[in-house]
Amino acid sequence: MSLIASDQFRIVVGLGKSGMSLVRFLAQQGVRFAVADTRANPPELATLQRDYPEVEVRCGELDVDFLCRASELYVSPGLALATPALREAAARGVKMSGDIDLFTRYAKAPIVAITGSNAKSTVTTLVGEMAAAAGKKVAVGGNIGTPALDLLSDEVELYVLELSSFQLETTERLGAEVATCLNISEDHMDRYAGMAQYHLAKHRIFRGAKQVVVNRDDALSRPLIADQVPCWSFGLGKPDFKRFGLIEEGGEKYLAFQFETLMPTAELKIRGAHNQSNALAALALGHAVGLPFAAMLDTLRHFAGLPHRCQWVRERHGVGYYDDSKATNVGAALAAIEGLGADIAGKLVLIAGGDGKGADFSALKAPVAKFCRAVVLLGRDAELLAEALADGAALVRVKTLDEAVQRAATLAEPGDAVLLSPACASLDMFKNFEERGRLFALAAEGLV
Repeated sequence: MSLIASDQFRIVVGLGKSGMSLVRFLAQQGVRFAVADTRANPPELATLQRDYPEVEVRCGELDVDFLCRASELYVSPGLALATPALREAAARGVKMSGDIDLFTRYAKAPIVAITGSNAKSTVTTLVGEMAAAAGKKVAVGGNIGTPALDLLSDEVELYVLELSSFQLETTERLGAEVATCLNISEDHMDRYAGMAQYHLAKHRIFRGAKQVVVNRDDALSRPLIADQVPCWSFGLGKPDFKRFGLIEEGGEKYLAFQFETLMPTAELKIRGAHNQSNALAALALGHAVGLPFAAMLDTLRHFAGLPHRCQWVRERHGVGYYDDSKATNVGAALAAIEGLGADIAGKLVLIAGGDGKGADFSALKAPVAKFCRAVVLLGRDAELLAEALADGAALVRVKTLDEAVQRAATLAEPGDAVLLSPACASLDMFKNFEERGRLFALAAEGLV
């Protein structure tokens, strides 16, 4: 049975991956709808025209009068609600919504909802694998992998969703079984007026949540919630009641819950303090939805991490090479520099630069000074990085990623690590961060 009125007209705005999932879903529900996209040739246009030739589609500049024919617009996460045509349609009374908003109306199983500036893909994947290891019929997606609407099934027992601030902007009330904002650091300042607006968008994830998980090491992750909402927390300090953390015994660190040790951190395949934090976050979320510790800890012992997220590539002459191309903002690079820097015998040679998205790089100066032997800079905002890092470490400027890897190899000493953690988006030089990471790995593997 459809939960949305089929007699009203809708418009899907944006024909990318999530837009196409909306098209499939609305068609299945028998809802009247059209599609609009600001691009002349959106990514899924050929698929739409092949599979749904009867659906009207308008490409190019958005027509306000056309948009106002709809009772509701399902807006792509890639399109800001501040877009003039959308703002005008909203002012005329058209409801703004999105795929996650629609998903929540139909999902029957509990939702684990995860956002944050960094590490959300790692934690989402971990919780999904923990649930599968516990024998749950789990569906994982949202901002990674499968769009949320494509996950809907009566057989699913648990949904684990990664959600971006862009998706949350159009989500009125998620109503998750447990929600978390892992951390908040400056990102997408080319879309938001400032950190306060970005923070508000992220914290929409807590609307209607039955339980929350908070990062004790990041005050901005704590929501304003009623006292009666159960709150679990994680952090790299000692745990306490309803808290996950680290305990040191006999010179060895352990993941722990409350006052009991769970497993030695040395058994984690994912390296660095930031990944210990990710493991604790996943344990807190899993515990909140009743996953047994045995299955969760077994998952942690086998989980090798996601591609391009501080991923080990190779070792050469005693130097490790790590691909952290997913670090497209300052907070992510900060986590990798501090996490890996504290976990190796030597120093880091950092490769950074690209499209900074209007970010302030000054927070990188102190950790670079502490953990880095040198920084190799490339890309559009290399000079902005150089200004922010002045006197923090030796700075080297290059034109290509191949040249960056070669220079880093000559600068590194045995015990060091070469870390690609750009603190920037990749689109000034590459198709995406995956291509950047793949080319880094090829260059590292090609070193003679």
